Amino acid sequence: MLKIVVGSKNPVKIGAVESAFVKMMGECEIIGVSVSSGVPDMPMSFDEIVTGAKNRAQAAIELVGADYGVGLEGGMDDSNLGTFLMGFVAIVDKQGAWGYSIGGGLYMPDKIVKIVKNSGRELGDVMDELRGLQNTKQHEGCVGYFTDNLIDRKESFEKPTISALSRFKKKEWFE
Repeated sequence: MLKIVVGSKNPVKIGAVESAFVKMMGECEIIGVSVSSGVPDMPMSFDEIVTGAKNRAQAAIELVGADYGVGLEGGMDDSNLGTFLMGFVAIVDKQGAWGYSIGGGLYMPDKIVKIVKNSGRELGDVMDELRGLQNTKQHEGCVGYFTDNLIDRKESFEKPTISALSRFKKKEWFE
């Protein structure tokens, strides 16, 4: 049975990885571990988001002898259209091969972006405060709120995890 280690203890991220791996690779064992992303708690650029995901995957697989290490990182990135919330998935196998994918792309309200940028706080904490809730990031997430849960946070990480796994399912195309 494949052993997968996720560089997070967040149950939403672990659930997304488990669902994706079962669909793509069959039965597997999933372990979540707490590791550093090496980037700010709220990444504010594409480069920070990618770096955080890669760091999490690498640290996780080094911490636990597994077949795959998975790093998932969410953050915001500015463009000429505005600011977008996105997720990045990095998967490394025990041979050192990498698979990547981008998820999300939710256009963010300026009001929320300004609060996050000015306060330096995580988006989940800001959303909790604005909505009078607790621990949004381990439930529906911001994407769930803005899409009326048609896309929840788990799904927003599950689909890109499946895409990142395509590198390993169709590895002959990447060699």
